[in-house]
Amino acid sequence: MAQTIETIDVNVPVSVAYNQWTQFEEFPKFLDEVESITQPTDILTIWKVKVGPVEKTFEAQITEQHPDERVAWNSTGGEADHAGVITFHKLSDTETRLTVQIDWEPTGVFEKLGSTLGADNHAVKKDLRNFKEYIESQGSEDGAWRGEVDA
Repeated sequence: MAQTIETIDVNVPVSVAYNQWTQFEEFPKFLDEVESITQPTDILTIWKVKVGPVEKTFEAQITEQHPDERVAWNSTGGEADHAGVITFHKLSDTETRLTVQIDWEPTGVFEKLGSTLGADNHAVKKDLRNFKEYIESQGSEDGAWRGEVDA
């Protein structure tokens, strides 16, 4: 299993960063490989992604969600096997550190080669930079879901 861990500091309060991250259907605005996400329930998301020539559709279940602290998920069906967590750390009233950890199983030659070359780390780092640019330029979140999940 491959693993990537990346961290970024964003210049917004922790609640703004967290609230934006809970707006999963907005992810295509800042995650380059995500074509769409639908969220039919509070804990189920359906993803369509394209990485290079590989397109995948999968479901991910939110397994843990605590406002301003963390969101964790597991893939539950489809063409991707992965789990992840993002944590939110208040650095000051106007600055937040985000740390993302994703564990995933590369399949096929393209994904295995990409993982070996560190493409997964590069992609997550780039997506976090995109999130930083997006939320800092917005100055506020697109919405919020402050519910708790403990699966």
